[in-house]
Amino acid sequence: MQPTVEDVAREAGVSRQTVSNVLNAPERVRPETRERVEAAIAKLGYRPNRLAQGLRASTSRMIGYRIEPVHPHALGSIHDRFLHALADAGRAEDHHLLLYTADDAQGEVDGALALHRAGAIDALVLYGLHAGDPRPPALLANAVPFAAFGRTGDDDHPWVDVDNAAGTAAATRHLTEAGHRRIAFAGYPPGSAVGDRRAEGWRDTLAALGLPPGPDVRGEDSLAVGAEIGARLLERPDPPTAVVAATDTLAAGLLRTVRARGARLAVVGFDDTPTAAALDLSSVRQPIEAAGHAIIAALLNPPPPDGPPAARLLPPELIVRGSSTTP
Repeated sequence: MQPTVEDVAREAGVSRQTVSNVLNAPERVRPETRERVEAAIAKLGYRPNRLAQGLRASTSRMIGYRIEPVHPHALGSIHDRFLHALADAGRAEDHHLLLYTADDAQGEVDGALALHRAGAIDALVLYGLHAGDPRPPALLANAVPFAAFGRTGDDDHPWVDVDNAAGTAAATRHLTEAGHRRIAFAGYPPGSAVGDRRAEGWRDTLAALGLPPGPDVRGEDSLAVGAEIGARLLERPDPPTAVVAATDTLAAGLLRTVRARGARLAVVGFDDTPTAAALDLSSVRQPIEAAGHAIIAALLNPPPPDGPPAARLLPPELIVRGSSTTP
């Protein structure tokens, strides 16, 4: 792999911004610091990419981003956290976000093309990719630089994603280590790339441990649906003793039913929203801040033209609380 600005910064013991200044505005850097950075560049064989230099030298220094519509029935704050992380990472590189709205994927592409052709943005960040997503091929066809948070599985563009299957796998292993053998899954309807990967992590982990999968119940990501799923699971003749939920919203709905009935059902959610901590809900924490910085790095430090697109899969972290440990 080609060395990146992060590699140079780490080798020289300075920030990314200092490396950027040495490359683009060396007069801003003290001589001794500049010498240290230049020595690191020489040692690692770092070569600035022409596309990155073009982005840095552009007049707008703006990155386009479509704001996701509000989902009133969900508790998740992932989108807001990602937006903040992206803006913070961009600011460190002297780039900023230009936010716009669109009714659908085609509207998002049309808006991006108009902004790019007008010189208002240098590049774009896509959020929440799915199989057959029309946005990447449209942007590639129009030569709009972009990076995506999420992946379709057949990606020929820069992307960063969280290892969703690893997250539910960790949750499932945690529950089996606590003695559970009948573990259900509550998730999105099939067809969602994120939801399917989270179901895959649960299913594959049980299979690897020689355990049959428990009930696999799907529905809209809302508290009401989570509560309904909880009732359906508890009313089964052979109810599960634990459940892995694809989101904290579904998990919170499940907990509402479990606690209202005084039942026993260990629950683990996904996303580790502030609500999870308030409910003492075990949950899988996504490295959203790291994802925002990785997206900006992918935009400003792309690989050589003959190299593969930048791709990073970030590991999540299971946060264990009382919902999965209290007898």
